[in-house]
Amino acid sequence: MKDVIIVSGGNIQRDFALDFLRKNKTEQVCLMAADRGVEFFEGTEWMPEVAVGDFDSLSAEGANYLETLTETEVVRLKPEKDDSDTQSAVNFAIDHGAEKITILGATGKRIDHLMANFGLLVHGKNRGADITLIDQWNYMKLIEKHTVLKKAEQFGKYVSFFSLEGDLTGLTLRGFKYPLNGYHLRVADSGLTVSNEIVDETAVVEFDSGTLLMLMTRD
Repeated sequence: MKDVIIVSGGNIQRDFALDFLRKNKTEQVCLMAADRGVEFFEGTEWMPEVAVGDFDSLSAEGANYLETLTETEVVRLKPEKDDSDTQSAVNFAIDHGAEKITILGATGKRIDHLMANFGLLVHGKNRGADITLIDQWNYMKLIEKHTVLKKAEQFGKYVSFFSLEGDLTGLTLRGFKYPLNGYHLRVADSGLTVSNEIVDETAVVEFDSGTLLMLMTRD
């Protein structure tokens, strides 16, 4: 598998997720469920090819539905484990050749889970996989040292940047409402790189060293 969409067990805006699958699920894209993400598929036109989790958070209805998925490869995990169900699904995907992974249901009320999922972006990078977290309001991923963004293809109106894994050096933004030139972005910085906007047809993001998280957001 090269491309994978994982439906996790966080909050999912159903109409958004179904529209996303209709636009992005092809025969070349493997569809996976992480634990309670299985319940999303019940009553839809979709069926996960792989389901990974301990499934201890499934409702009785969800557990019954899981038993009907006779064509789904079910990877049952022990409840006592070091990795989250979503990370286990990511590792399974990467172990089977995934290079691009999109995760739906990675956000919601639990900020601790969201922070853990930001860690998954770094984990994927370290293992050679490009991971993106998406919900109806946000598009979140790590970007390379030289990245070109097209205004016509952006997810939402606003683009924000945060440094992960320590300080980030030489951040340059061109084609944005608020440009930067060689800025030293610290983890503690909270305002300068938040809610920027692309004003040119293309915008360029460059930096020298570090790990840069990009969030495209909309109201």
